[in-house]
Amino acid sequence: MIDFNALADFSRTNCIGVCAFLVPANLIATLLTIIFTFLRRPIYQVQVLVGATSIFAVVMILHVYSWFMAGVVMAPTYILLSLALTCLVINFGAIFIHRRLLNSPRLSSNL
Repeated sequence: MIDFNALADFSRTNCIGVCAFLVPANLIATLLTIIFTFLRRPIYQVQVLVGATSIFAVVMILHVYSWFMAGVVMAPTYILLSLALTCLVINFGAIFIHRRLLNSPRLSSNL
């Protein structure tokens, strides 16, 4: 059985390492999702990126909530929470934008 108190303690003890991994991972994966969406890559490739980025964002949200449970309410906790939520919104929005882009005609390059 998973001991959530032990996971929360691990998260708070190794905060620098957790954040040093999750912040760039969220940003890079979200940027890749945006690039793949506008390059009109196949939908399954975009969905795989959205899934991976969603995992990173959910782990960051759980990390921030472990700090909230400990009573730490500071600017960095809200900044990390807003970063994770923004990444989630962008990634799920990318799926809808991808479908819209596939139905629109390509821009013609008649110069």
